[in-house]
Amino acid sequence: MSANNNDSTLKSYVDSATGAVQNAVGSLMGNTSDEAQGKAKQQKADAEYDASHATAKLPGATVSASGVAKDDPNRTAGSWNQTAGSAKEFVGGVIGSENLKQAGREQNRAGQEQEARGQINDYTSGVGDRVSGAVGGAVAGLTGDRVKQAEYQDQHDTGKTQQRGAEHDIVKQAEARE
Repeated sequence: MSANNNDSTLKSYVDSATGAVQNAVGSLMGNTSDEAQGKAKQQKADAEYDASHATAKLPGATVSASGVAKDDPNRTAGSWNQTAGSAKEFVGGVIGSENLKQAGREQNRAGQEQEARGQINDYTSGVGDRVSGAVGGAVAGLTGDRVKQAEYQDQHDTGKTQQRGAEHDIVKQAEARE
């Protein structure tokens, strides 16, 4: 895995811990310069962590600092089925049709399951691409194949974006249920 512009979550943890130690030692020793450098290192690590996890959802895709990844088709279709099911349920309630209401509930529930399958597919595929990209990139780096290393880095970055997009939606849905 290259360290070009892809600061990882692990690196942000290490930098944050290093900054905390430097800050504490500077404070204990009365060295304001070390204390300030430690605080600055912690703040930079926090920013890197946030950037690593920043995700924007668009219809049918996820965008992050690492790149763009297309969502599994089940996610979009499931979301549409939930919306259509809710509409049927509402209309059925308004016009007094228990059959339409029930059909809407069933379509909504099926859409939730379909979207969840798509999220699981995106999450597992993203993790797989991240691992394959990291391992392939490391091997390509050892052999000096810069073209392959860049290809594996792209695979890693797309996997990371795909995984983050699924995580984003899963967390968002869990918060909505609370």
